[in-house]
Amino acid sequence: MSKQNGSTLSTHVAAITFDRDALSTIADEAADDVRITASKAKTEDFSEEVKQAVGDRPVFEFRVTSGSKAITRFNGTVTVSVPYTPKEGEDTNAIVIYYINSEGKPEAVTDCVYDPTTGTVRFTTNHFSRYAVGYNKVTFSDVPASAWYYKAVTFAAARGITAGTGNDRFSPDEKLTRGQFIVMLMKACGIAPDSDHGDNFADAGNTWYTGYLAAAKRLGITSGVGNNMFAPDKEITRQEMFTLLYRTLKLLGRLPKGTTNRTLASFTDANDIATWAAEAMAYLVEAGIVSGSDGKLLPTDTTTRAQMAAVLYSLLSKVN
Repeated sequence: MSKQNGSTLSTHVAAITFDRDALSTIADEAADDVRITASKAKTEDFSEEVKQAVGDRPVFEFRVTSGSKAITRFNGTVTVSVPYTPKEGEDTNAIVIYYINSEGKPEAVTDCVYDPTTGTVRFTTNHFSRYAVGYNKVTFSDVPASAWYYKAVTFAAARGITAGTGNDRFSPDEKLTRGQFIVMLMKACGIAPDSDHGDNFADAGNTWYTGYLAAAKRLGITSGVGNNMFAPDKEITRQEMFTLLYRTLKLLGRLPKGTTNRTLASFTDANDIATWAAEAMAYLVEAGIVSGSDGKLLPTDTTTRAQMAAVLYSLLSKVN
């Protein structure tokens, strides 16, 4: 889902693609010849937390240097693919990439996916450091392996996009609120919550979604429901969900390319779509992210936690 028209470097360790904005960062900061390296890293000095998450899976270090200067952060996107052969019994939806942060702790990269065709794990980032292949299989007592949403929930939970609802439950049939949705969406897209809540929605409160609402407002992802209100506890409709999804991906330059010949006219209830949601719904239908049900898009219906996980899975598991 990274931006196109970049440059790719391929080695036996990894394939690295810098988008145009990332390349511009390197060009602006370089004072000498630029050197890009990808190497295997040693794990002896890792914390027990990292060792537990990674095991004996490969760890990588990626560096961009110009003379003695290290260029570690990019105003763009870098897509990296590293080789990995799953261990016997591993669920590929639970194979993840961990970023080893400055405190030596593992942080799951939300935009990562295992591609069985190439035998690689692909992830996107905007900074270089040490990254490792990890395995994080999370199960819930109310998500059986036979459920249609099992793969989607496994994928989302492994990446920390959702932690369930407590007591070993995911509550797949529970209706999703606008507050829950915006947090899951922004986590999935790697957007951090704002620490400054000064310019926020009047009903943002001081709770687990407050910082995410502040970031969504600042970035122009949403202007709320009117009168500077977001209505975080209100159940979200499908057209609201897809509009927020579309706006977020458009902001990040990560809209998926169209892959189907379907249009809104393919659905019998297309006229029920609100004017403000039509552009988003049309794009996501053509891209294959929204497929509808029995020839209907059901734009004003509310959505469940399982359905949300399925949408994110459909989006994030696409390997470009």
